[in-house]
Amino acid sequence: LLGGHLREISAEMEITNVSEYEEIAKKKLPKMVYDYYASGAEDQWSLRENIEAFSRILFRPRILIDVSRIDMTTTVLGFNISMPIMIAPTAMQKMAHPEGEYATARAASAAGTIMTLSSWATSSVEEVASTGPGIRFFQLYVYKDRNVVAQLVKRAERAGFKAIALTVDTPRLGRREADIKNRFTLPPFLTLKNFEGLNLGKMDKAADSGLASYVAGQIDRSLSWKGCQVASNNHYHANFGETCHDCGRHKGG
Repeated sequence: LLGGHLREISAEMEITNVSEYEEIAKKKLPKMVYDYYASGAEDQWSLRENIEAFSRILFRPRILIDVSRIDMTTTVLGFNISMPIMIAPTAMQKMAHPEGEYATARAASAAGTIMTLSSWATSSVEEVASTGPGIRFFQLYVYKDRNVVAQLVKRAERAGFKAIALTVDTPRLGRREADIKNRFTLPPFLTLKNFEGLNLGKMDKAADSGLASYVAGQIDRSLSWKGCQVASNNHYHANFGETCHDCGRHKGG
């Protein structure tokens, strides 16, 4: 996401570990923007658990095995990708860099993997599709206005997106304390591009957080499959034709 910013600091710092990107972002981004990307909800317990979970994954070395040719390719929903890593939906990427979702789409294509575009992207499905070929999914919230949902699905399909990633764990947004303190809202020079013309593109600044108020006004709280980590719920989802289940924590709490 930092694009050209990295070129500016290349002389002073050589990146040797992926964790260093966060340090660079903190130096380069406005506090409100950095806090939005970096923080979770309330005590951030789930966010810490998400990070610590990776330390519990161990590799078991296999000795005297030919590793001269390693194949990390796999398939997701029948699509071949170069590695078992995909790009999850991340909202409002142009807050970090003018290229925003364009750069992410091009990077995913170059790496041979899948990008999932956020509903709350600062680039539309059509704009992302125009960056060139690539396997792309579209993350979708269920809005109160079902006509909006139908329009977004049709546009994603026409733009060549291959699957819909339906978010069902957000009847309301988590209480992100950093966003409340910063009075977070989308900068005035940006809009949620997928909603332009639908009276949903602008996010007003509110007493707490413009984002929280926006979600409260648009998301249908009656359709909540909360508890998607429970196996019995997954059978319920399958009855509605779910093909692939992504168990995420939505920035963590």
